[in-house]
Amino acid sequence: MTESLNIADRLTASASRWPNQIAVVQPAGRDSAGKYRYRTRTFAQLEVEATSIANGLLTWGVQPGQRLVLMVRPSFEFIALTFGLMRAGIVVVLIDPGMGRSNIFRCLEEINPDGFVAIPIVQAIRTIKHRRFPNARFNVTVGGRQWFWNGKTYADLLAESRKPKAESRYPTSHDPAAIIFTSGSTGPPKGVVYEHSMFDAQVDLLRDFYNIQPGEVDLPGFPLFGLFNAAMGVTTVIPDMNPTQPACVDPTRILAHLRDWNVTQAFGSPAIWNRVGRHCEAIGVKLPSALRRVLSAGAPVPVHVIERMRCAFSNPDADIHTPYGATESLPVASISGREVLEQTAPLSRQGAGTCVGRTFPGIEVKIIEIIDQPIRLMADVDELPQGKIGEIVVRGPSTTREYFQRPDATTMAKINDEALSPPPPLWHRMGDVGYLDDQGRLWFCGRKAHIVETELGRMFTIPCEAIFNNHPRVFRSALVGVGSKPRQRPVIIVEPEAGQFPKTGTERDRFQAELLELSKANLLTASIETILFHRSLPVDIRHNVKIFREKLGPWASKELGIAN
Repeated sequence: MTESLNIADRLTASASRWPNQIAVVQPAGRDSAGKYRYRTRTFAQLEVEATSIANGLLTWGVQPGQRLVLMVRPSFEFIALTFGLMRAGIVVVLIDPGMGRSNIFRCLEEINPDGFVAIPIVQAIRTIKHRRFPNARFNVTVGGRQWFWNGKTYADLLAESRKPKAESRYPTSHDPAAIIFTSGSTGPPKGVVYEHSMFDAQVDLLRDFYNIQPGEVDLPGFPLFGLFNAAMGVTTVIPDMNPTQPACVDPTRILAHLRDWNVTQAFGSPAIWNRVGRHCEAIGVKLPSALRRVLSAGAPVPVHVIERMRCAFSNPDADIHTPYGATESLPVASISGREVLEQTAPLSRQGAGTCVGRTFPGIEVKIIEIIDQPIRLMADVDELPQGKIGEIVVRGPSTTREYFQRPDATTMAKINDEALSPPPPLWHRMGDVGYLDDQGRLWFCGRKAHIVETELGRMFTIPCEAIFNNHPRVFRSALVGVGSKPRQRPVIIVEPEAGQFPKTGTERDRFQAELLELSKANLLTASIETILFHRSLPVDIRHNVKIFREKLGPWASKELGIAN
């Protein structure tokens, strides 16, 4: 018998145990002295709001299993709506607005949603483009007036809940709770189907591994983390920032929130902590002593970011942790800043890759041979020995089973362990390459799609780039291949530190010579003879850290006058 489970029950439990504890804090302007004003909601209030949303949707006629797109700014309403939708058994569709207009429309058409719960501008576009969304009958406007489009406002939805509630089927643990789209950093965005049990497992994994306690206060730079907080009895302080542009965050605002609410934990992209760490270093300030834990995910965290953040902590026991995972399987592994600086960073600088730490309890990791075809069973592929770079595959209770209506992508990304019925949990192919060391730690060496294949063999991005990143004037670099595999020409594209871009041909030649000297001194990079400079490498919108090497390959070919 399939277990009944709704991730929204986690909120009910929090409201029962800590009804008067503040659940959500949201900036609400500033006073005459420039200090933030805030509005707050308790867990009891959040539970009432989420229940009203669920009842309102069901009374209106929305059916469990139907798909509603949620496009609302980070807010109390965003958290209440997410839990309310899930409580009603509705599948929440989450699409990153930063992925670009064409990708957004492609994702929405693929979903063919039953409605939109969104801000006015989204509802206006939805109305104008209504032929693209023929099934969108249930539309809720949040954070503004309803104009020329149909549907209900947020207030209407809450009023609807006061009518007699329709009966609904309670979700089971394997029912879909959400469809979350990947960022599309190495291909078209894909909708990842999350079941209620997967969210439930994520909460337990994160809480237990980091020893997160009820009553803590978290500042999440990524909106979805606020949902985990509510499920753990942790207060969420919504930061005054644009979550789609973390590299542009104002560090003084982050520091103000940390101080105002005695924040104990903060979560965000490496781009956020790069800004905060540099700000603290520049003006000589420390982070508040209440802050004991910073989590940074989405891409490998540069060592200089870890160094600055550890210097900025005033709490001697505080640390920055970097969980590793993907939309399809999160979390997988984690490492502390202390371990990075004391043990793994020196090895990374020599080209060992980026250590992402030890796996979470209950999560399995294997390194298999690198192949480009689907793998039906684990028995069909060779597992590689310790220290050998291969493809990373993982499985665990939070590992997803499929992409939404993408059977080919699902077949390519998932592996069965045995030919059993029903099959055991699937292995997920992360799309990353790496290896396990003699301590059982996982090392990340780059994306499989970014491997440069030369006549001398494969070259992996992260180990090679690290050699050039040792130069004090290099902010970051990208390895790309020019030409056709397996005879690609390896090219390093360097983004210098601010103010360090070479201004003359002489400066460029000197800079290149210094970089080539570094290159020739390491076997990993000795074959690289071409170096280009780029003022600002293209990066992903969501985290502002992942380098779009797919765009840089054609750019390098054009710069070199070579047909790619």
